[in-house]
Amino acid sequence: MVRWSFTRDPAAFLDAAGSFLASDPLVATVVATVAERYAARAADPAWTPPAELRWFATAHAGDGQDDGEVVGAAMRTHPAPPHALFVLPCPDDGAVALARALHDRGEALHGLNGTLPAVRVVGEEVARLSGTRLVEDMATRIFEVTEVVPPPAPPGRLRRGRPDDVDLCSAWLSRFDAEADAQAGREPGPVRVDGSRVAERVADGTLWVWEVDGEPVHVSTLEPPARGMSRLALVYTAPEHRGRGYAAAAVAELSARRLSEGSRVCLFADRDNPTSTAVYERIGFRAVVDAADLLLVP
Repeated sequence: MVRWSFTRDPAAFLDAAGSFLASDPLVATVVATVAERYAARAADPAWTPPAELRWFATAHAGDGQDDGEVVGAAMRTHPAPPHALFVLPCPDDGAVALARALHDRGEALHGLNGTLPAVRVVGEEVARLSGTRLVEDMATRIFEVTEVVPPPAPPGRLRRGRPDDVDLCSAWLSRFDAEADAQAGREPGPVRVDGSRVAERVADGTLWVWEVDGEPVHVSTLEPPARGMSRLALVYTAPEHRGRGYAAAAVAELSARRLSEGSRVCLFADRDNPTSTAVYERIGFRAVVDAADLLLVP
């Protein structure tokens, strides 16, 4: 039997799930990064969990509520509709138990992301319980690089984002999902990228800009290491500047920096977008595990 324990306290979640997250930091990268970011904020006595932090959860094997071995984890923290939950690997009976626990909590669910097959098992049971239909919104894949192959150097340089970059980068990232869908030949889907965090990312030093003659042409973000794994995200070049190698150069430089510091480096890529995947593979990224963004529709 698998039981799920829910909390809004990120530190309590990390206490319970820390060993589980550390057992496969690549697969756990999204949950570990988000939990550690919230835990750092929670150290401030004045901090209160924001509305989008609905819960973190751990799956425990055995008859006790939360005293058995942790065999899975999940979170629901996405700020934009459909407020998708994120599911890490767990046994099939644990995935089914999560869907049933959410149903018992009266928690309406319209989207979920995570690694396969666990995320699909959760989604199928939610669909059965709610009378909805499970569809794939995006097929993704986690890649890791262990040795960077430097690409040809384009003009310009990489630098940290500054406050005067916030408006431009926010505008770029507001188009990120729609352009990714168009490149992959999909109908426009829900918002997957949280563009509202650009100012915060500038403040915490995780947003990077490639500029040419003082003009920003590309933006990437690089999360701090969580359980020894750093994750690149939000790799975006403005349409008028594409095809010139800025994305490859930025990703390669950021990856090499993190590897030199002793961290592992990974990223998620759209399996239906061969253009971006080819860029990552040319600089040394290799596919590790498949994941998916799923939707529940009437």
